[in-house]
Amino acid sequence: MVQIYQSFLRSLHGPIILWLLSLSPRHGYGIMQEIKRLTGRGAGSNTIYPYLHRLEKEGFIVGEWVEMRGRRVKRYSLTKRGEALLVRIRELFGRQIRELITYLLHEGC
Repeated sequence: MVQIYQSFLRSLHGPIILWLLSLSPRHGYGIMQEIKRLTGRGAGSNTIYPYLHRLEKEGFIVGEWVEMRGRRVKRYSLTKRGEALLVRIRELFGRQIRELITYLLHEGC
């Protein structure tokens, strides 16, 4: 049961990362903090950075090295291609998954 729950949360990391980057550019650690705040579960660097690297390699996000508090960090932003992917994900969640999410949120009420 725990593995299913963890697998479900991991499957949401990609859409969450894209959504967060649509709000503002962020560095990897900031993304990890937001995922923890949103899901209540930490997402380690061994989980988040492979997503970021894959999204960057496929052109959905772009990383830029910036100086922050005296050290260099890579800040990621959403590209036009990433925006288009996020729109497709929103459509999927809006049409096909909305009923399931509504059920899950209201179960037992």
